[in-house]
Amino acid sequence: MGESGFELVGTSDDPLVEARMIAEAASAAGIPLRLLGGLAVRVLCPDFPPRLRRDQDIDFGCLSKGRREVMSFLEGVGCEPDRRFNALSGERQMYFTAPSGRPIDVMVDRLTMCHELDFRPNFRTLPFTLDVVDLLLTKLQIVELNEKDARDICHLLSAFPVSGDSPGEGGPEIDRRRFCDVLSADWGWWRTVTDNLNKLPLLIGDHPDLLPPAPHHDAVRTAERLVELADATPKSLKWKTRAKVGDRMRWYELPEEVVH
Repeated sequence: MGESGFELVGTSDDPLVEARMIAEAASAAGIPLRLLGGLAVRVLCPDFPPRLRRDQDIDFGCLSKGRREVMSFLEGVGCEPDRRFNALSGERQMYFTAPSGRPIDVMVDRLTMCHELDFRPNFRTLPFTLDVVDLLLTKLQIVELNEKDARDICHLLSAFPVSGDSPGEGGPEIDRRRFCDVLSADWGWWRTVTDNLNKLPLLIGDHPDLLPPAPHHDAVRTAERLVELADATPKSLKWKTRAKVGDRMRWYELPEEVVH
């Protein structure tokens, strides 16, 4: 099955082993450090077939208030800092090399790609990863989705209900208030996220393997529900002003690869 197969799960070649060890140690020590990216999706969706890549980077988020604690903690567990990069850019992003040699990126307060997500409001909701809704937004804000990000979106939508839609179920949910707050404040966010959610049925039709084999929830229906909420939520003045311009002006950034 190659590097996407189950034979890597739990071995030293599985990046989740090292990532989870660091995340759990940080949580136990009260260090504000949370996984994001595909490895965070694996933590939150353990029942679904993993997307494995032997050389996968480890991505974390942290809070600026705890940045020095995070730096000290990571060095303490054997991670080598890029001191020059961290001195120049550490207020927004830090870079380390894990004991295994894997790169570690630590985003501070925000993840900036096609759009900017301030993940501080829900940062402490879960112990090891960003909150479900923030992790979902980090994927839905990508204008040109690739296969791995589409798969991660499908897994999250298949694993978690929208808050308030499944009372009594318990466990993590997609926080509707947080989702609507982000989209109703910024037309660009709304444009990209709803476009990606509306594309989902076609993507799944063309690539049914994007869905896990035993989903807990109907991903397409959850996507439709999120679009309903995004459209129904009252919009800010800033949103309405930008909406008048529409697609005539680019509403997203093209993320650049950061060189360490």
